[in-house]
Amino acid sequence: MSPIRVVLAEDGVLLREGLAGLLDRFGLPVVAAVGDAEALVAAVRRERPDLVVTDIRMPPGFGDEGLRAAVALRRERPGLPVVALSQYVERGYAVELIDTPGGVGYLLKDRVADVEEFVGVLRRVAAGATVVDPDVVRQLLARSPLTRLSPREREVLALIAEGSSNAAIARRLVVSDGAVVKHVGNILAKLDLPPDDDTNRRVLAVLAHLRG
Repeated sequence: MSPIRVVLAEDGVLLREGLAGLLDRFGLPVVAAVGDAEALVAAVRRERPDLVVTDIRMPPGFGDEGLRAAVALRRERPGLPVVALSQYVERGYAVELIDTPGGVGYLLKDRVADVEEFVGVLRRVAAGATVVDPDVVRQLLARSPLTRLSPREREVLALIAEGSSNAAIARRLVVSDGAVVKHVGNILAKLDLPPDDDTNRRVLAVLAHLRG
């Protein structure tokens, strides 16, 4: 199996070098490690990586430059897998990033505690999966008019966004597989979204709906 070539963007030198060394050790060679959004765009165009891992707040403005660069790169190269790392939820561009084809991850830095789990997420995103931190989903939900969803349905929605299968959700919530199927159907129906067996598309559809 070919290695997953990564372009890494992080303005903190120590964290950038630490992440680069970590990914290299786990068989994800970092072909470029940069410190700002402009350099990120240039590196992706030059290296044509299999995966982009980027901080969201980067120079020069330390706003959402990294996230905006990721969105622009995915428009330029549809399907480019991107994992965004942040201490905060940036609503506008977060939804736009997720609501595009191809693997995507949105992780909060404070919740990345297990190295092997983190690397596993990167591999899943590189393979086309969508993995969104449940806290990100909760914050998006909290700002959206989704009063029709029950508390349990919100729990299920958050787990779907993590990339969990129906069976995994059932184990996590200690309910039957049939109960999860019913919850998923209710969520899609209440949001006026068509049922779909593809977890990725369900996540994208639901999060796209949150835009409004």
